[in-house]
Amino acid sequence: MVKISIVGAGSVRFALQLVGDIVQAQELSNAKTEICLMDVEEERLNATFVLARKYAHELDSSVKIEQTLSLDRAIDGADFIINTAYPYDKRYLKDGYERWDRVTSIAEKHGYYRGVDSREFNMVSTYSYVLASYPDVMLALEIARKMEKLSPKAWLMQTANPVFDITQIVKKMTSAKIVGFCHGVAGFYGVCEALGLDPSKVDWQVAGVNHGIWLNRFMYNGRNAYELLDEWIEKCSANWKSENPWDVQLSPAAIDMYRFYGMLPIGDAVRNGSWKYHCNLETKKKWYGDFGGIDNEIERPKLHESLRKMRKKMLQLAQEVQTNSKLELTKLWPEVFRKGKTSGEQHIPFIVAVACNRKTRLVLNLLNNSVLEELPKDLVVEVPVWVDQNGLHPEKIDPPLTDRIVYFYLYPKITAMKFACEAIISKNKNVLIEALIRDPRTKSYEQAISVLDEIMKEPFNEDMRRYFNW
Repeated sequence: MVKISIVGAGSVRFALQLVGDIVQAQELSNAKTEICLMDVEEERLNATFVLARKYAHELDSSVKIEQTLSLDRAIDGADFIINTAYPYDKRYLKDGYERWDRVTSIAEKHGYYRGVDSREFNMVSTYSYVLASYPDVMLALEIARKMEKLSPKAWLMQTANPVFDITQIVKKMTSAKIVGFCHGVAGFYGVCEALGLDPSKVDWQVAGVNHGIWLNRFMYNGRNAYELLDEWIEKCSANWKSENPWDVQLSPAAIDMYRFYGMLPIGDAVRNGSWKYHCNLETKKKWYGDFGGIDNEIERPKLHESLRKMRKKMLQLAQEVQTNSKLELTKLWPEVFRKGKTSGEQHIPFIVAVACNRKTRLVLNLLNNSVLEELPKDLVVEVPVWVDQNGLHPEKIDPPLTDRIVYFYLYPKITAMKFACEAIISKNKNVLIEALIRDPRTKSYEQAISVLDEIMKEPFNEDMRRYFNW
């Protein structure tokens, strides 16, 4: 028996994509696999449950699917717990996106363009909750502490951001087995597509920390494939156009970072360059194309609204399925309900590798333990890992990251993470203040205090305000 629990299963589509991956994995698509869907939003959870069961039925899977509002029930006896939740106080907010929008709006009023969490070398705008990502970290710690009692052998598969901060804090404060997941590595395949390379013939590695990984090894048929990238830059980069707000992998920002750091940033690392690329919308468009990337005042709100519309569509579709069993999800919405194709996420390959001993290469977040010799042993890093029933086996990173990447890019990100960890562990508000003082947008101590004061006064931040004795 394998019990897989998904916390935050009422998400727009992510949980359903994972269900599709499970029922299409030969080793898991049977009655010995149990999927437990957990959320605190009953209406959305019910919709996911209805659609998940219909989806599994269409794909001829006999997996057992249940739903629960109880975190304890989801964790009890689980082998794998996937945390994809984006918590918010539903007494005051309609969803997590509103939380982000309101905090960002307050921050911008005080001179912090794109929010206080968009600090140097951290522009991935899915946090926006005062530097320490308080509710996200607290939920992960709650899950981990319950795991210690209810499922001590289970894996906590941390998916919700900030993966770097949360994985590090959970490692430090609990005994739970945790591993971090991110799909930023998919940027590597975008590079291969642009250069016309068959990924299966590429000898490659990426290494760094979450939202900050770099293509350290890049060989193709025995040739240094960076030479091919240099040729592409010379011949094609001037004609590069962004196809959508997420399409930044070979943007001018990525090429500029490659030239400075000596290796190509991959995935979200491209978005996490310095303020050189981010100081305003005009600058963002210069470096990331016509959309200016996803991390701006135009595209981010559009994304949130599109996700809200998608959620409404899913709620409606669940009602239709209950009244008309002949509807086929894989035909009505093939972008979400895939048949014969998986999502590309690493979660279910990880589970199959551990539970069924199918040795698999993934890129995961785990303790360094000298894999990256330039970084502390107790730091969570993101590197290629071979996974099987005996555990996680990181690759030797060769060649090493450049000194510029280590000292000018990674250490600033590590310092920001350390501030977040110290704030949570110490419960000391002065750590939050000191972190913001060091932000390049901060012009005075009074500015930092005023923005934090106003954010803390929001009703939905009541728990955080008490935690830090603000």
